Amino acid sequence: MRVAPSLEVLRAEAQDELGTVVEERLRGGEDPWAFMHEMPTVDEMVVLLLHGELAPDATTTDAALDRVIGAYPALRPTVDGLRDRIDDIRRSA
Repeated sequence: MRVAPSLEVLRAEAQDELGTVVEERLRGGEDPWAFMHEMPTVDEMVVLLLHGELAPDATTTDAALDRVIGAYPALRPTVDGLRDRIDDIRRSA
């Protein structure tokens, strides 16, 4: 049986991932003032990463997001805020 990582571990991983994305964009010559407002928050990144893991065996995006809430209730406000814009955020991350 697989033990789910703690929210703190997921947040640390998400922070690392965001740092990598920012670094890649900076190295690509992008102006941080032009893209930083588009970047997801750490909790949004956690949800996106979890959604990516759950989506293959979830019938819909909503089902995957419901699984995220079930596993990490503290992320409910973030999930609720992402429901309508998850595809846009995934493109910018």
